[in-house]
Amino acid sequence: NDDEEEEKKEANKISKDMYYNYEEICSRPFTTPSSNIPENLLHSFGYDCRHRANLQVLDEHMLAFGAGNFLVLLNIHSKEQRYIQSCSNGGIGAIMVHPSKHYLAVAEKGSQPKIIVYEYPTLKPYRVLRGGTAEAYSCLDFNIEGNLLASVGSAPDFMLTLWKWRKEQVILSCKAYSQDIYRVTFSPYDSGQLTTSGSGHIKFWKMASTFTGLKLQGELGRFGKTTLTDIEGYVELPYGKVVSGSEWGNMLLWDGGLIKVEICLKGGKTCHTGTIKQFALDEGELLTIGADGAVMSWDFETIDTADCKDDSGLFEMEPMNRVVIGRNVSLVSVVKSPVPESSIWFAQDSNGGIWKLDLSFTNITHDPECLFNFHAGAIQGMDVSGSSHLMATTALDRTVRIFDFVAKKELTKASYKQGGTTLRWAPHMVSEVYLLSVGFEDGVVRLLEICNPNGVRVVAGHSDSTATELHLKQAFKPHNGQVTAIAFERNGNIMASGSADCTVFFFSVGECYEPIGFITVPGCVCGLEWSPQSHEQSTLLIMCETGHVLEVPAPDLEQHRQDTGSTYRLQGLPTRYYRFSSIKSQIKRDAEVARRQACKEKKREEQLKKLKDLGKVPLELQEEEEEEDKEELPPLYNPDPPSPLFCGFYSQPGCFWLSMGGYDSGFLYHCEFSKQQSEDPLKRKDHPFAFLPIQGADDPICTIGFNRQLMLCGMWSGGIRAYPLELNDQDLTSMQDYWALSVHDNQYGHVQQVRWSFDDQFVLTAGQDGNIFSFTLHTGVNELNRAKVPSLRDRTELEKVAQDIEDPSGYSIEMAKQKLEQDRALREAEQRKAGRRRRLATLRGHFQLLLEKNESLPPHAKLHPSAERQTAQRIKEVRRELAWVEEKHRIGLKKLQQRYSHNNTEIGVHTVPVIVPYFYLGDSPDLAMLQPCVAQPGMSKLAGRQAEKHRRAAEKAEKARAKIQKRKKEWADLYNSKPNLNYEDPEDVQAIHLATENMGDFKLKTAKDFTVPEHLRMNAEKKKVQLSTLEEKKLEMNTRVLTLRDSKVLVLSELHSQLQRLQEVQEHLAPHQRCLLPTLPALLPEEMPERKLRYNRSTLQRYGALKAIRTQVRGQEEDKWAKDLLDELWGEEETQPYTPTPTLTPSPSTHTDTEQANSELEEEMRRVEEIKALHLQDTLIKQMEEAVCYFDAELCLLRHDKLWLDVQMKLADLRHITLFQEWLLLKDFEKRENTLQERLSSRLQEQTDIRQQLELKRSDIAKLQEKEKAIVSAFHASLGENNKFADFLNKVFKKKITRAKKEKTADAGQDSNEDSDEDSSWDEGEDEEDSQSEAALDMSVCPPNCDPELFENAVQLRERHLDIEDQLAEEKKSAENLKKECDSLTKKDKVLQSSLKAAEGDLELFNREKQQKLNELDMVVPLRLHQIQLVSSGVLQSNLSAALVLNASVLSSLQKRIEELVLESSEQRDLYRQAKQRHITLTHEHKDMEAKIQELDTHCDQLMMMKFGKLVDLEALLTLSGSSTLEEERRQETLIQERAHIQDLTAWEAVLEVTQQHTERLWLVNDLLTEQRVLEDKLDRNQRKMGTRIQGQRCGDDEELQRLKELVKTQAQEARALREEIRLFAHKGVHIQPPPNTLLSPRTSSNHPHKLGKGHPSCRKSTDY
Repeated sequence: NDDEEEEKKEANKISKDMYYNYEEICSRPFTTPSSNIPENLLHSFGYDCRHRANLQVLDEHMLAFGAGNFLVLLNIHSKEQRYIQSCSNGGIGAIMVHPSKHYLAVAEKGSQPKIIVYEYPTLKPYRVLRGGTAEAYSCLDFNIEGNLLASVGSAPDFMLTLWKWRKEQVILSCKAYSQDIYRVTFSPYDSGQLTTSGSGHIKFWKMASTFTGLKLQGELGRFGKTTLTDIEGYVELPYGKVVSGSEWGNMLLWDGGLIKVEICLKGGKTCHTGTIKQFALDEGELLTIGADGAVMSWDFETIDTADCKDDSGLFEMEPMNRVVIGRNVSLVSVVKSPVPESSIWFAQDSNGGIWKLDLSFTNITHDPECLFNFHAGAIQGMDVSGSSHLMATTALDRTVRIFDFVAKKELTKASYKQGGTTLRWAPHMVSEVYLLSVGFEDGVVRLLEICNPNGVRVVAGHSDSTATELHLKQAFKPHNGQVTAIAFERNGNIMASGSADCTVFFFSVGECYEPIGFITVPGCVCGLEWSPQSHEQSTLLIMCETGHVLEVPAPDLEQHRQDTGSTYRLQGLPTRYYRFSSIKSQIKRDAEVARRQACKEKKREEQLKKLKDLGKVPLELQEEEEEEDKEELPPLYNPDPPSPLFCGFYSQPGCFWLSMGGYDSGFLYHCEFSKQQSEDPLKRKDHPFAFLPIQGADDPICTIGFNRQLMLCGMWSGGIRAYPLELNDQDLTSMQDYWALSVHDNQYGHVQQVRWSFDDQFVLTAGQDGNIFSFTLHTGVNELNRAKVPSLRDRTELEKVAQDIEDPSGYSIEMAKQKLEQDRALREAEQRKAGRRRRLATLRGHFQLLLEKNESLPPHAKLHPSAERQTAQRIKEVRRELAWVEEKHRIGLKKLQQRYSHNNTEIGVHTVPVIVPYFYLGDSPDLAMLQPCVAQPGMSKLAGRQAEKHRRAAEKAEKARAKIQKRKKEWADLYNSKPNLNYEDPEDVQAIHLATENMGDFKLKTAKDFTVPEHLRMNAEKKKVQLSTLEEKKLEMNTRVLTLRDSKVLVLSELHSQLQRLQEVQEHLAPHQRCLLPTLPALLPEEMPERKLRYNRSTLQRYGALKAIRTQVRGQEEDKWAKDLLDELWGEEETQPYTPTPTLTPSPSTHTDTEQANSELEEEMRRVEEIKALHLQDTLIKQMEEAVCYFDAELCLLRHDKLWLDVQMKLADLRHITLFQEWLLLKDFEKRENTLQERLSSRLQEQTDIRQQLELKRSDIAKLQEKEKAIVSAFHASLGENNKFADFLNKVFKKKITRAKKEKTADAGQDSNEDSDEDSSWDEGEDEEDSQSEAALDMSVCPPNCDPELFENAVQLRERHLDIEDQLAEEKKSAENLKKECDSLTKKDKVLQSSLKAAEGDLELFNREKQQKLNELDMVVPLRLHQIQLVSSGVLQSNLSAALVLNASVLSSLQKRIEELVLESSEQRDLYRQAKQRHITLTHEHKDMEAKIQELDTHCDQLMMMKFGKLVDLEALLTLSGSSTLEEERRQETLIQERAHIQDLTAWEAVLEVTQQHTERLWLVNDLLTEQRVLEDKLDRNQRKMGTRIQGQRCGDDEELQRLKELVKTQAQEARALREEIRLFAHKGVHIQPPPNTLLSPRTSSNHPHKLGKGHPSCRKSTDY
């Protein structure tokens, strides 16, 4: 054993320098021996941007991501790509970089996938980890030291595995969860802790050492009150806490497996809009990455110590920094650059981008940069040019992109408002330029031209992406659903487009594409295929997803040009239909039959050989073969719904190949259109006449492409296959050898398109995983075949810009034509109406002339049209009344004529069947029965026929019964749906309710019954606020004036500086060149009133001089002339205006005669300086003038505003007076109002307090009752099932015992003891006469064989139960007291309600009084004469006291409302009139129907009397089975059962009578025993009481005692007599005599109960006896 363990250890040791051979472990294309097809991946143009964590950074230049079955290494700077093929042929599940950046782990997909660890940068396979999961890996992570690797598998096992990856050993493994896991990480602070998160969960793991070894222990996070959420991202904090995201964008802080707090923004806003995808700790900050494209940094310490302050569970905080990456950006993951101290991060965008982010959040932070941009999501359409190495793609990300796949570049892209769904490159014969036809999801087809706008021809393969554009040539909308297929006719004259709205539209190809028409198909179009050149006729093969295939010829263009119909629907287009019907089950059955036949032949040959060797005759082989043939063959199966159709192509005229999905996958089916096309296309079932199996598994072919020698197939599993074909092999007989390679993701990377380049040197594939790959099958590219991107056509600038269709809900071509046709018809109808109106007007005029002529004639010659008109009107009314009867008889006559005229033309011989004779049984209590005669013995041959007849009759009766039940149910539903007489329409009720709520009180405020609304009630405080608002406008104007004054000061200072500079400039100019200096405005003293309070030294000196002069001259006191002195001093300062600082004016002698001595150069320089000075002088003067002009304009505006404000302030002053008067009035009313309000509030508060106390007591009682129930349930649970001491322990538990109470006084204690003695004596008496069959048991002692613990538990529970009962009794007493108090308070409440109503009434009266006082105040309203419209006879009234002041707009709206109300009233009257007429009509119809029903009932009764002789139940007659014998047997059985039931009922009644007599005797015994017991108790109690009395009183009671004893003896005799009677009564048949007459003591209701419970000992004793 030791040797074996050492050998294992040696085997497990792997050298550190050991590497795997990449060529041996990587997956290669599957190639049959004769295919010989090489492959070479050229470039990847896509990116699976929606795969989680599909971006890693290897170094500062290299990024890594998974693309289908390849790992792509992308250089950021050179944009070059390197590829690593997967090893499992299933795709890349997850990638992770080692902390040292020297290794890269790639986890794959497929059956038993591997984890390959590559060394970087050599990319040699370093380690291969096997057996971690069954299907695919979903996530990976290295620990901080890098020696452990954690992996998680996807469905179905979700296995969490920990690896010592350098040794390729599994340390621990267990199932992580039962749903998808998105992420797994080691804790950066403890490698023994892990965290996983995913769909609806987060789980915390620990590696724990147990006595059996190292194990993984997981604790599932509990959400508690928080809504369950998927967790995409999280981060471990240093002290064991974890912060995770949520679907709604908030952060969850986990501590100990529970949510400690939920973190949100202030105000309850979410941190991110959408899911938080990732967290990262960076330099003491917590970064969150959201699906909303935002990155936020948070204070780590604040989050670590976060805690909620209330029950909401929320903690509000704000982020430190926030950056939004861009518009339409949805981040999935970010990784940090490995450069030390770098703040650069690389981000994965689910909308197709890879971003470079600077998250330093400083002043020099760079903006986000999009490094690469790809398609987002599945590639919907892809095609290649027929003359160049260009490729076009489109997807649902609303972009169309053009690639040069030789230069490995994206040339250009165009964005639209809807996603693209299909794309087709127009053939070269259609357009010399590169033309694309692109279909979109809103049904629009756009024609796009690829051109070079700079006019330079660009060679493909050496192109510049900035020199290519997509130019919109034309846009049209043929469909209402997404466009799924586009195809050009082989001659390039017609383009067809198919859509998900089950239509195919045809267009004529030309400079402008014109619509021809459309046809409808049975399902969504999935493919269009025009017939090849080898076919004589040009036909279109239309394939639908439902399995329908149609063939239509190309529409005739000449006929289309002549057709000017009202629709584009093509009528009469010959169409052939084919509906695929599954034959796969038949193929399997035939294969199974062939296999069995081969096995049978082989077995037969072996047995014959053995028999021949033994010399025996083979006689038993036939029987064995018959037994083997009894085995069932595989059943035939037709999938429902049908399998989807993926693709197809022509083979011969009328024949085609189809590739199906679903159940019918795995084959290519050869189909042919049937010659019988009269059957409904939706009900057809056509079978293929041949098929070819696809080698491998049931992997359907999604798309097919051909070149000269190969057929290329794109598979559902993401792979591609190439089949070499022979020339003109239409039946695909040479489809044997093939080459297969897994390219796209095997789970969701279905190949959408596969295309050959125009020179057959390249293969391009596009899949639903968003990846686009280009492969080359040959080395080198032919330079001569490289096409050029054409320049923008010369006439493009002259052409009108094509109008695009941007509204997704716009009309399609057919809908637009229908709309035009409808508009045309409406116009024609309006024209016809106008013509008829004109003709009618002419006829009316002519008729009026005739009437005038008739009036001018003599009386005897006049025509009187009234009589004729009345006669015609009456005839018309009669005909209208008889119209229904006339139509009824006409239709009846027509039916009779058709019936008899039809029967007269037919002559035939009819055979009369033999009818079994029936005879009438006569009147019977049940339904009249018809019974057949008894058949003769010779009619045995007809027995089977008769049985069949009975069976049919029974089935018919059953159907009739079901029909009757159904009719009854329908009638019941109809009657249930009948509205009640008091039913009201919900709409009317709602309208009335709305009107009631919105109807206001439109009485004037001056009305005596006007009620002031709550929101309009005014008090002194509110009025004071209104007063304060009037001052705001004044303050605003004062602020504007001061601002303008300050600006004037600034302007003056600027003007002074400019003036000084102007003087300096003029010093260098000649006097004749100098302009006059502008006059500067001065700042007046009244503009600066605050200077009045300022002073300086000169002001004080002047004040001293004036004071001395004034004192000498006047000799007055200082107080008298001090004020006059200040005014004089201020007046002197005002007379001195503000002047600028004086400057010296230069003398004109500056320019001397030395100018004559200057040289030419100096003269030139002088002229230049002079020109500059002149220009500067003009500029300064202009600036000064503009500054003054701008200030004057502002001053003018302010003056205008001030005038307007003066008017408003005058009005405000008037308003202020009114408001002040109202305030004074409200101030007087304030004290009374406060008193009333306080009184009302106190009443309400008192009522609320009483109700709260009562509810509190009720809740306490309910809690005690719940405790009591819990104790009882605990006691029963402790007993268990089938406990033989259950009854005894129940008695112990329910026993009422004497409990010690606190003694208030000695007398009270003595009385309590006496009472307890009496109670205990009664309890002892209850227990004395227990069942005599059992031994007496002491309730305080545990009986033998009983569990002592159970007994003690019962005693303890009894104590607790009694405690609860005591508390409950006390609470009930207090509740009763409180209830009494509540009753009194209720009465008081009623009083309070009345006082409350009185207080409310007083308050209402007070408000009315207050309003009336306010109405008495006068309010000034300035009006102009033209505003007064109260005129009478054109004269303004002198007295306007009764006038009401209204706004003109309000008055006009009221007048309009009056007109509307008049119209509404008229409409309502019309509706009421119509409803009344309808009601009268329905009433008449109801009476007619009742009479008709009565008539039909009478007629039905007459018919029944004629046929049956009496009235019968028709429903019962219809439900008869038809067999009289069977019905008679059923009736006899019913009678027998009724008789048996009557006999049983009679017997039970006799037993019941005896039982009642027995029960009465028992009650009598019980009454007597009860009375005896009561008397004995009284006797004992009296004896105890008599012991305390004086001995002398005993003599008087002896006689009473003797009498009681005799009474007891008498009752004992009665009891014995009754027992004897009961004993005799127990024997049957014995006549019981009544007991002898004995004196019985009377029974009282208080001491002698009539009935005792079953548990009473007296009752038990008598029963046992």
